[in-house]
Amino acid sequence: MTVRTLIVDDDVRVAEIHRSYVERIEGFTVAGVANRGTEALRRVLEDQPDLVLLDIYLPDLGGLEVCRRLRAAGNLVDVIAVTAARDVDTVKGAVGLGVAQYLVKPFAFATFRDKLERYAAYKLRTDKGGEAEQEEIDAILGELRTPGALPLPKGLSKETLELVARTLKAADTPLGAVETAEIAGLSRVTARRYLEHLVSADQAELELRYGGSGRPEHRYRWSSR
Repeated sequence: MTVRTLIVDDDVRVAEIHRSYVERIEGFTVAGVANRGTEALRRVLEDQPDLVLLDIYLPDLGGLEVCRRLRAAGNLVDVIAVTAARDVDTVKGAVGLGVAQYLVKPFAFATFRDKLERYAAYKLRTDKGGEAEQEEIDAILGELRTPGALPLPKGLSKETLELVARTLKAADTPLGAVETAEIAGLSRVTARRYLEHLVSADQAELELRYGGSGRPEHRYRWSSR
C-alpha cells in the first residue's frame, strides 16, 4: 500500500520540511505541494491523492473552507490538519468536517511519523471493506488515537530518558540537541532521539527557529501542559 499525500502549507519552507518528512516514511509518497487553498482544491480534484496534510491558515481559502468545499462536492479524501491553530472552535470545526488527525505545529519528526503511521494502519483496515463487528470497529477507530504515554522505542532506556527530562526541566531557555547532549553527557544523536520521544509523548515542546542558512534550528523545552 502506498499513500499518495498532498501537502498544503502557505509557507514554502515549511512545506518542503513536510515533504522531506513524508519521503522518510515507508509506504508514503508525495503527490504534490500546494501553497494556497484554491490550489489545494484543484490538486485534490485533479490528482485524487489518498491523504491531504492541510494547514488551516492559508492566504485565500482557510483550511476549514477547503474541507467544506471538498465535502460539498462529495469528495471524501482523508485529511490530517497540520497547523498552528490551537483554538477549540477550530478543532471542533475540523472534527465536524471529517478531519482524521490534528497535528499542532511545531512538532518533531517522531510526532509526525507517529500520526502518519497510525493513519496508515487505519487505512489498511478500512480499505478491506465489508462489514465489521463492534470490536473491529473499535480497533479501526483506535488506530487514529494517540495514547497518553508512548512506550519507549527500541534502544531507549528509562534512565536516560529521565536524565534528558531533568535537563530540560532545569533549563531556563529552550535547548538544542547539542546543548542537551553537553549538559547530560550524551552524544548529539542520542540526545536528539530522546528529545523527539519527549515531544511525541507531549512532555516536551519543539520550537523551530530560522537562521540565515534557511534550515530551521530545533530547540526543545519542557512542556507546561
